[in-house]
Amino acid sequence: MLKKYLSILCFTFLSFKLFAQAQLSATILDSLTLKPIPYTTISYNNISGVISNDEGFFLMNLKASPKSNDSIYIKCLGYKTKAIPALNFNKDSILLQEKSIELNEVLVSNKNYTAEEIIEKANNHLNDNYQPIISMSKLFYRSSLSNTILKNKVEVKESSIPELNQRFIDSIINAIPKQSDDYTEILGHLYRNENINEPYKLDITKAAHLLDENSDFDEEAIEKRMNDIIKNHVKRDSYFKIKSGIIGVKQDIDSSFFEPNKKLEKEKSEAFLEEQKKKAEERKKQFLKYRKRSIADLEQRSFIYKNSNLDFLEKQNRYNFEILDYLFLNDSFVYKIVFTPKRKADYQGVLYINTDDFAIIRVDYESVNPLKKFSLFGISYMYTKQKGTLIYNKIQESNVYTLKYAEDESTHKIGFDRPLKIIEKNKHTKGRRKQNELSTDIHFIFSTKEKEELAVFENKIINESSFNAFYEKANVTPTQLKAYDPDFWKGYNVIEPNEAIKNFKSIEAATD
Repeated sequence: MLKKYLSILCFTFLSFKLFAQAQLSATILDSLTLKPIPYTTISYNNISGVISNDEGFFLMNLKASPKSNDSIYIKCLGYKTKAIPALNFNKDSILLQEKSIELNEVLVSNKNYTAEEIIEKANNHLNDNYQPIISMSKLFYRSSLSNTILKNKVEVKESSIPELNQRFIDSIINAIPKQSDDYTEILGHLYRNENINEPYKLDITKAAHLLDENSDFDEEAIEKRMNDIIKNHVKRDSYFKIKSGIIGVKQDIDSSFFEPNKKLEKEKSEAFLEEQKKKAEERKKQFLKYRKRSIADLEQRSFIYKNSNLDFLEKQNRYNFEILDYLFLNDSFVYKIVFTPKRKADYQGVLYINTDDFAIIRVDYESVNPLKKFSLFGISYMYTKQKGTLIYNKIQESNVYTLKYAEDESTHKIGFDRPLKIIEKNKHTKGRRKQNELSTDIHFIFSTKEKEELAVFENKIINESSFNAFYEKANVTPTQLKAYDPDFWKGYNVIEPNEAIKNFKSIEAATD
């Protein structure tokens, strides 16, 4: 009997060990600096895998328990490739060593090109290296949106209604949340045929949406208080004149506001609920459409597309180029070239160019100037910053390079600094029409920061009939989450979230 129990215990332990090993995770670090290495490719038997996040962390799920001859390969530009037996993978961190290269090694089969000559060759080989193809990509997309109020000041200059004073206005302003965050994550397959007018089809496997829909801002209480003030001071046959500088608009008052009609209120409530249902259905239809467009827009910001902001190839004369180093990746030598702007250019960064076919396999970029500016009559807008990374690799069955990873982060600032007057007028009273007035100076500044990530785990060429045979499922909605759920993507290979996403929790979730 004891022998039987020991056998069961041993089997259970081995099963647990194999199951545990079917999910691998670690942080990739530089062996000298011990700093995290982002965007590292981690593959299982050099076939499929994941990419480490911007903190160097990855988590990979294996479809089956590893065998003795299975290996995990870790590859990153400028570092030695590391192979670890899958059965022995029990590390919290993995150290990668830099790979040094002698210049003579690079020049064995290449001329001693200048940086400008290399850039020109990269431009000349653009159409060959990035040909339009029909393909299917297994991908993961994440969008992080953060809105911050930098300034929100409303100064009451004049008020004929005692309750609409500075203290009341300040209470409303202070109740508005200063920060709001929004995250969307999608796992799916993207079908691509760049030879037609509508080149993208998206098949969403699973999606999540993290949004704090609740806040301390009690709209109903404020609305009720405002309604009471208006009912006590405003005549029912009046109208409002809203002015900001020389701009003005007239707004009539609904008479039902003063005499609530229960039947009318019920009809409005029913109409409102019906409208909400329609909007919910529309959101289902639009979610896939908007996210497909977001993925397409992210891809098409690349230097390989015409009219891209990344114009270092198209407008080479606006940039300075310098060979910084020579690196090694996937048995190929790579030029590391830094580019900096001259007077009219907006970007700086680093290019990694294959020495054999002059394909740009990676670019890290950031803007050095505001990309757009607008300021008129107290309304301002500025596209303050853009930075990101694009990584390309070659499809195994062809010589075509396709997108492996994209990250783009942009920051925008919007300002409103104008006077605002709300004047009650009544043409049915004797004497002057103006009855009441609220005069204010409004100064708001908002900052919006958006970060998008796209990782392609598998990429394969398909034929036109396979592309045409796939039909999108329009009614797709994401799972709404109040807080980050580490189990939501359990069993799926995705880009691991950074600490900001892991720490996300809506106010509603925090009070549960």
